Amino acid sequence: MEGMQQIVGRARAAFNSGRSRPLEFRIQQLKALERMVQEKEKDILAALKADLNKCGHNAYSHEILGVLGELALTMEKLPSWAAPQPVKKNLLTMRDEAYIGYEPLGVVLVIGAWNYPFVLVMQPLIGAIAAGNAVVVKPSEVSENTARLVAELLPQYLDKDLYPVVTGGVPETTELLTQRFDHILYTGNTTVGKIVMAAAAKHLTPVTLELGGKSPCYIDKDCDLAVACRRITWGKYMNCGQTCIAPDYILCDPSIQSKVVENIKTTLKEFYGEDVKSSPDYERIVNKRHFKRVKSLLEGQKIAHGGETDEASCFIAPTILTDVSPESKVMEEEIFGPVLPIVTVKSVEEAIEFINRREKPLALYVFSNNKQLIRRVISETSSGVMTANDVIMHSMVPDLPFGGVGHSGMGAYHGRHSFETFSHRRACLIKDLKLEVVNRLRYPPGSMETMHLVKLLLVKQCNESRVRQFISALLATVKTLVAKVLCPRREG
Repeated sequence: MEGMQQIVGRARAAFNSGRSRPLEFRIQQLKALERMVQEKEKDILAALKADLNKCGHNAYSHEILGVLGELALTMEKLPSWAAPQPVKKNLLTMRDEAYIGYEPLGVVLVIGAWNYPFVLVMQPLIGAIAAGNAVVVKPSEVSENTARLVAELLPQYLDKDLYPVVTGGVPETTELLTQRFDHILYTGNTTVGKIVMAAAAKHLTPVTLELGGKSPCYIDKDCDLAVACRRITWGKYMNCGQTCIAPDYILCDPSIQSKVVENIKTTLKEFYGEDVKSSPDYERIVNKRHFKRVKSLLEGQKIAHGGETDEASCFIAPTILTDVSPESKVMEEEIFGPVLPIVTVKSVEEAIEFINRREKPLALYVFSNNKQLIRRVISETSSGVMTANDVIMHSMVPDLPFGGVGHSGMGAYHGRHSFETFSHRRACLIKDLKLEVVNRLRYPPGSMETMHLVKLLLVKQCNESRVRQFISALLATVKTLVAKVLCPRREG
């Protein structure tokens, strides 16, 4: 296999050739990507089925739809996103051209995740192509079927040198991270996020880290519990709980805990029938290692529903835990599986305090009819994203940035935010060589009268006394300028 240095070197040479920069080329590559998704849909669905037991319509709605939507939006909006953005000027630069220009960063690395192995590689790739970069794509080796398919398909549709795919596990990723990139976007866990950031620091490479954490879900007593629990059940058990923005645990008053459990049980039956294991809509844990990790979180817990497991098929039933202690193992790490702990709190104040004692989560959910309570939770907590009276759905709004804060990550993408993440916002000022006389204001020898005028030009002041000050400062400056023009300093 070709070495990492050669792969990255070839991508850099291709980028330096300038061919990824024209907008027509970028749109042509995005169209090719769209064609790939449409023509190879069956293969993509089969790979997702093999990796995560995702049935056709789930795989389509969770993965393919998001990619097609992002492509359509990006191709439509790219000319306006990439256009120079004029900025406001002051009196000293009135005649000049001042704007922000968007330029590609160079060669970027996208490291995907295994839980949504197609969309979490494709969405950042779309943004990076749109911004005019060369992109090295590293799918997760854990979802091996999708990784193999991405490696096979991309070179058939996209420029092979500009957008190479690297497969493999930890040794390959470690070697890849020793190379110099102009940006790295990594999706995964905090432990690996720290390794990626440390490797990037050696080259002063900026990073976007899409991490996770324990996303809380507070249920207020004042809400329609049946609706709230149906939405929570959908978001929690989708993809067998292997979703970074899934509600990780519930916070609610002890008086409604049993009602929450009953409503979730009813919804589970509605969604997956009496026998969850035979439901085509219920996925599996990705591998044995993760199966054992999730199963170990059930030890010593009070199981109110579910708890059945089958190692041979990596099946863990949708499970609810009640009266969970905040100190228990299941409350220490992100669950990333179909296990839903309920922790009881006596008030919204206690819920806010509970959330704020822990690391900042990727997502925060609150269910309530009380708009004031929702606003309070928003203003007194911090999280990457926030949704009230639903879960997951913020990720479907292309104009909302998708990303974490603190331990749940840094930077964001989706839609225009993807384009901006992979672009450098370059400050540009274009002047001409005329009216040099005005520039004498800034050249030595200086005077306080001149400085006073410059201050009044630059600082917005509109009252009457300021106008008088401006006129007198202007007269004093004109006097100084005339003296400088008529009697320039002599040399020697």
